[in-house]
Amino acid sequence: MQDFINVNRKAWDQKVSIHMASDFYDVKGFIKGDTSLRKLEIPLLLPFEGQRILHAQCHFGMDTLSMERMGMSATGVDFSEEAIKQAKILAEQVELTSDFICDDVLTLEKVPDQSFDLVYSSYGVVGWLDDLTKWASNLFSKLRSGGSLLLVDFHPFIWTLDDDFKGFHYDYFKGDPIVEQEEFTYTDDKKETPLNAKTISWNHSLSEIFQALRKAGFIVTNFDEYDYSPYPCFPHLKKRAEQEYVFEHIQPRIPMVYHIRAEKK
Repeated sequence: MQDFINVNRKAWDQKVSIHMASDFYDVKGFIKGDTSLRKLEIPLLLPFEGQRILHAQCHFGMDTLSMERMGMSATGVDFSEEAIKQAKILAEQVELTSDFICDDVLTLEKVPDQSFDLVYSSYGVVGWLDDLTKWASNLFSKLRSGGSLLLVDFHPFIWTLDDDFKGFHYDYFKGDPIVEQEEFTYTDDKKETPLNAKTISWNHSLSEIFQALRKAGFIVTNFDEYDYSPYPCFPHLKKRAEQEYVFEHIQPRIPMVYHIRAEKK
């Protein structure tokens, strides 16, 4: 298998300009003062007002900057050089001071240890990582004693569905890497901007995620599951309520998102 980090980095470098121009991310609204954070995670982040936040896998930084608008001292980290470049430009546009560092969460060599009160990561993050133990250990090392981790991500159950999200296809548990050739990105529902990017990802069960956190030294203090997606980023979704999307063809309620809060004692 090719070096998955470089393969995925090339794909995400390509996605940045498409995402920034999309209605999905609504950069224009953000520049006018809107937040990019969802109603699901805002209450989870409120207790960290005034604290130092490391935003891992920050993409082009809208959530990082939204946390600064909430009164936090935020640092965004992403492995895509193009994403970090655009995050810095966006910060200047909106006159915010969040720091942005190009670094991979599986190394985090450029981020000082024991510097942060919270490490935050959200939505489509762990699937890009082959080694969750290393990931969790790296995040643990960046927290001060008594610091917290907050992970909000899509539930691994939905990644068992096929590419059209109509039936089961993929293993729930980690297996061989999932190699795909993406023709379009998730923001392009009208399929107007061809992508043609190779990606390599993995499915990780909840038990694998919890065990990785435990091995790193975290103590889990809160966990919850949600029966909706805050984003219309999958096929066949219908809007149930503001920032709540569910599959129109699946009648039983299924877990679509989860959050974990863990502490470094």
